[in-house]
Amino acid sequence: MGTPEFAVASLEALLEAGCDIVGVVTAPDKPAGRGQKLSESAVKQYAVSKGLPVLQPVKLKDPEFIEQLRELKPDLQVVVAFRMLPEVVWNMPPLGTINLHASLLPQYRGAAPINWAIINGEKESGVTTFFLKHEIDTGNILFTEKVTIYENFNAGSLHDKLMDKGAGLLVKTVKAIESGRYTEQPQEKIAEGTELKHAPKIFKEDCKIDWNQPTEKVHNLIRGLSPYPTAFTELNGKILKIFEAEKEIKKHDITPGNFITDHKTYLKFACPNGLINLKDIQLEGKKRMGIEEFLRGIRL
Repeated sequence: MGTPEFAVASLEALLEAGCDIVGVVTAPDKPAGRGQKLSESAVKQYAVSKGLPVLQPVKLKDPEFIEQLRELKPDLQVVVAFRMLPEVVWNMPPLGTINLHASLLPQYRGAAPINWAIINGEKESGVTTFFLKHEIDTGNILFTEKVTIYENFNAGSLHDKLMDKGAGLLVKTVKAIESGRYTEQPQEKIAEGTELKHAPKIFKEDCKIDWNQPTEKVHNLIRGLSPYPTAFTELNGKILKIFEAEKEIKKHDITPGNFITDHKTYLKFACPNGLINLKDIQLEGKKRMGIEEFLRGIRL
């Protein structure tokens, strides 16, 4: 059960490991683009290419979908980047339902763990497999694997790293359940005495840059929201999306939120303790471009 590209790597790894995939559940096709043509999820496209049966329920409690799922007789259900399941679904298979989550649980439970780990300046993240239960992302942990978050990582590069690591960890988890050689670790025990950080869905207001924040924090926000949904500010009364920037920690006398430029090679916005040097941006109504190309075509 999955929808985006992140889940495709796991499905592919399970198939390559010889697992018998009796069915794939993914999101319904959605209208997309200017022509509003129906767009298929990344998981559906891959599943169809491999000849796998695909179910696309609008509602997960739909009796017809429940019956179709029962007829597949799965021993185990695997969830990667999908919707919250009702108990009638996750409690169906005899071996249960496992989930792959892109964080080191119990930290960063929620919809956007990759983004929030970078926004909060974490130095490591990872992937976790666990059994589903009622509360979201709280089931007993099976396996985890850590990855380092490097200074040059953004949400896109961490996504790709965790996608590959997660696929391998999922195969390991499924094989362990198949053989019965695994232990479960309650998240409550791991969480004792630690401050839990959460990863809620990101809204537009979370993406607006506050230039009164320290340079490091603004830089982390830009990295954590790139390439999507993208941090933004305003320039000449228009939305300016920032995909890549460099931080410069230095003393200056520029008011936070104001900028300096040589009109050729750099455009730098001020924070209280330094500058953010823009590298890859997109002004509302324009295409995405590097800073030098941008400066050639605009008067500031």
